[in-house]
Amino acid sequence: MTDLQISLIAIGGTIVVGVISYNKWQEYRARKSIERHFSNDHDDVLMQPSAAADGASNARHEPGFSMPADDPAVTDQAAEAVAADAQAALPAQDLPVDPLIDCNIPLMLEGVVHGAQILPALQALTHIGSKPIHFIGLNQNQVWEAVRNGGIYSALQAGVQLANRSSALTELEYSELVTRLRAVADQLGAEPDVPDMAEVVDIARELHRFIAEHDAQLGINIHTNGAPWALNSLHTMLEKQGFELRADGRLGMPDGDGGNLFLLSTNATPGAATTARLTLLLEVPCVAPLRDGFGAMTACAKLLAAKLGGSVVDDGSQILSDEALADIAAQVAAFYDDMEAAEIPAGSNRAQRLFQ
Repeated sequence: MTDLQISLIAIGGTIVVGVISYNKWQEYRARKSIERHFSNDHDDVLMQPSAAADGASNARHEPGFSMPADDPAVTDQAAEAVAADAQAALPAQDLPVDPLIDCNIPLMLEGVVHGAQILPALQALTHIGSKPIHFIGLNQNQVWEAVRNGGIYSALQAGVQLANRSSALTELEYSELVTRLRAVADQLGAEPDVPDMAEVVDIARELHRFIAEHDAQLGINIHTNGAPWALNSLHTMLEKQGFELRADGRLGMPDGDGGNLFLLSTNATPGAATTARLTLLLEVPCVAPLRDGFGAMTACAKLLAAKLGGSVVDDGSQILSDEALADIAAQVAAFYDDMEAAEIPAGSNRAQRLFQ
């Protein structure tokens, strides 16, 4: 064996050890980050009952605002700063695999593999239950990216979302994921490094608890001061105000980037020709603070009330004063601060994934 061969073997061994060490560090960092943000006990701070509106029959009422205690983990922050200088960057929030809200499973490859070889094998594994699964690869520039046809990868990671509005990842779902992932890994000549089930499920439950505590929807009602409104003419007027009809039959106020600032329900029963009440609805965790969804919704409610001859009211048909609306706006601001502290800013990709 020549000196060159010995050197190449040594370099290869160093690279393998480095990748394994990196993946282990990433798992540790993601687990600690999630535990730090979601495992603390919270005291519920409810919004004023008079501030939330009934809206449509599927609306969530009287949303709870939970404010976590101050985080003393300064040493964790210092460790993360050191980790930021690592040779390979951690997957970022804008990648499909997110270390904060996904269970990341490294797949060690025997050699470099082209994306065109990888993608067909991944098509059979896109969801476990309602939880999406994504894959990223470490490319030739030592940068993680979504696996693509033209890419060449030395390592892969699978990421299954730990929780969403409906549920947390369960033991049964995780077992199914591991079984199916091993089948995919066999096709690719890869070896998955599977995290401990009990730890993953515990973290998933904590994340789901956070989602449940922050799944806030606010409503403002406009009630007629006279006769009910005819739905045909009402829809025409609302569309002129900028609302767009959605597939679910509700109207949405576009945010300019393909989403909605808030929704509108006519509260009309099927076949009805009129309605006496409109409800504007804001999905608080899904709208970024800079868009001021609550402020825009409040302004729209006042405008519609003036145009239609109605009043802005709460669930009990009591007038919502400017003082009451200002109080709600302050609580919304505190809610946004809470989500920012948890590294799940309202309206972010993380929030959009979790609150759907």
